[in-house]
Amino acid sequence: MTDPEDWLLSAEERGNPATDLPAYTEGNLAVPLLHGTAYFDRLVECVEVLDEGDHLFFTDWRGDPDQLLRPGGPTVAQLLTEAVRRGVTVRGLVWRSHLDAASFSKEENRALDREVEHGGGEVILDQRVRRLGSHHQKFVVCRHDQDPTKDVAFVGGIDLCHSRRDDAGHRGDPQAVAMSSAYGPTPPWHDVQLELRGPAVQVLDTVFRERWDDPNSPDTDHPIAWIRDKLHHARLEGDPLPPQLPPPPPAGPHVVQNLRTYPAMRPPYRFAPQGERSVARGYSKAIKRARRLVYLEDQYMWSGEVARLFAEALAAHPDLHLVVVVPRVPDQEGAFVERPQYVGRWQAIEMCRRAGQDRVHVYDVENHEGTPVYVHAKVCVVDDVWASVGSDNFNRRSWTHDSELSSAVLDTTLDPREPRDPSGAGDGARTFARDLRLALGREHTDRAADGSEDGDLVDPAAFVATLEAAADELDAWHDGGRRGPRPRGRLRHHRPEKLSRVTRLWATPVYRLVEDPDGRPLRLRLRGDF
Repeated sequence: MTDPEDWLLSAEERGNPATDLPAYTEGNLAVPLLHGTAYFDRLVECVEVLDEGDHLFFTDWRGDPDQLLRPGGPTVAQLLTEAVRRGVTVRGLVWRSHLDAASFSKEENRALDREVEHGGGEVILDQRVRRLGSHHQKFVVCRHDQDPTKDVAFVGGIDLCHSRRDDAGHRGDPQAVAMSSAYGPTPPWHDVQLELRGPAVQVLDTVFRERWDDPNSPDTDHPIAWIRDKLHHARLEGDPLPPQLPPPPPAGPHVVQNLRTYPAMRPPYRFAPQGERSVARGYSKAIKRARRLVYLEDQYMWSGEVARLFAEALAAHPDLHLVVVVPRVPDQEGAFVERPQYVGRWQAIEMCRRAGQDRVHVYDVENHEGTPVYVHAKVCVVDDVWASVGSDNFNRRSWTHDSELSSAVLDTTLDPREPRDPSGAGDGARTFARDLRLALGREHTDRAADGSEDGDLVDPAAFVATLEAAADELDAWHDGGRRGPRPRGRLRHHRPEKLSRVTRLWATPVYRLVEDPDGRPLRLRLRGDF
């Protein structure tokens, strides 16, 4: 069996001695929840059993109090305020955000703050970020004071907000946010969250406490925002949290490492005075071990610094394939929004293709009506051994500048399906990583969810060939005027936008300075290191 530190970061490799987080924990149970409907349903189940003396902590990039978590409710606000009425300690950290006019979520986050505060909980609108930065972590921790075996946490890419409650049919959430017209009135949304039980829940509890207890004011460097928040009676400082409950006992066979990004900033975080870039370091360590297949789903995939990691792996290992699933177009329209994103994505894809040639496969997704699906998932699977689900995208912003949280999972259970050791390195395929890749592959190729049609998906080479054939067939059907029955599957070959030289001249600096900024200390920037 592989030593976990062959794949996971050691405490020293995390590079942040100020944190109380362990390097990783063993004895966990990780369950991937594909789509917002599955996540929201499980969240309601787990929150509704919390009672007096229990804890509910959450962080969010955006929160909409009126978002329905099930077709008939409850809403986000109802779920949280009803928990408070039962005696649950409810605490939240939500990015204070920018104006709605800039397609962000300032007013929605204030509304969630007001709703939960009115119900008796506490939600802090948090702006302890770098300029043009955000708090992008999305997790919920549920702790039971009487029975720690019931403790559970959820971490990944799904916010408690509009547009996220979609399912495998991908017809969108009836409570939709405004997006590019390409996605229609109810944008289809593809996303993944992870349910965790076991000692990893205690670690996420600590992640929340470190940020909550940080002595810097959430509006330290924003006096105008501070005045506005005061006038609107927004909470700027939280009451002390109750003592941390004992860690839950082992619950399963999974080793879990919680990876984070915090920028280097002033005033510094007490728990990360030089920032933390364990997301970047954790992915880098895993991808350098890749030999056969890296499967990636990502909202952006647009950074040259990050793409270089894949390019070097492709150049070093001639049998390695890279499969990437991305959105067809950005979420918002307008040249100033779209063109810088196209520049970054084109640079990243071209860098990988120069290194890997025909071993780089980039797709986008559509539903059966032909509407593009917005891929918001942040998932990576390496050689069916190491897998990660989180909030971070594969760009410099997520790896250095914003606050992010991802959970890497290394299953101790060897998978019995052939090939048992696809990389040939002796690590052996692991059940969790392989099952996650197959579940996503089944959806994208319209295979049976029970795994009965996995024959050409398990082997990495067959998997790639199957995806290529499905995308070829669907592209040909569209190119031929959509005559005859629609082919099986939802993947299309992604065609990066071609930009003129003039557009690249103005869009490139906007991309580097605004869309994909760098939050590293100067010494790391100069070394090109994370």
